[in-house]
Amino acid sequence: MVEGSRQWHEKLHFALLGYRTTVCTSVGAIPYSLVYGIEAVIPAEVEIPSLQIIVEAEINDDEWVKSRLEQLSLIDKKRLASVCHGQLYQQRMARAYNKKVRPRKFEVGQLVLRHILPHWAEAKGKFAPNWQGPFVVTRVLSNGALYLTDMEGKCVEMAINSDAVKRYYV
Repeated sequence: MVEGSRQWHEKLHFALLGYRTTVCTSVGAIPYSLVYGIEAVIPAEVEIPSLQIIVEAEINDDEWVKSRLEQLSLIDKKRLASVCHGQLYQQRMARAYNKKVRPRKFEVGQLVLRHILPHWAEAKGKFAPNWQGPFVVTRVLSNGALYLTDMEGKCVEMAINSDAVKRYYV
């Protein structure tokens, strides 16, 4: 393959050809055939004619135009089938993901800990704590955002996503 990591750009064309001419699981079709409407012809088939090349070479122009128009009309059917396949794939992935998700409901008055994000000033290295608090939930919005106050009653200036907090058990 490639002897060193500096020569990856020389093999990129082959990797892209392989990717574009194999069936994608999410779409259920070959990306090349969805774009161009025909199967890909590898460069070796141009030099050494295969059956596909010979068949296309021996038809006249009128027949070739008719067959090309039929192929183009089939592209829409292929694309529609791939869209349906992609939607089914996304539904299966969402169902598998949602099986593992446990919804978390927060109520006013609960104690929570807030996650310290790496770009905040409180993040002071890898040995610093990951959670800050406890805070009291003062308001719960419908989209999952929370308004918090600290234990002294000082309000936190921004709403925070419920993904960035966890329950605090005394």
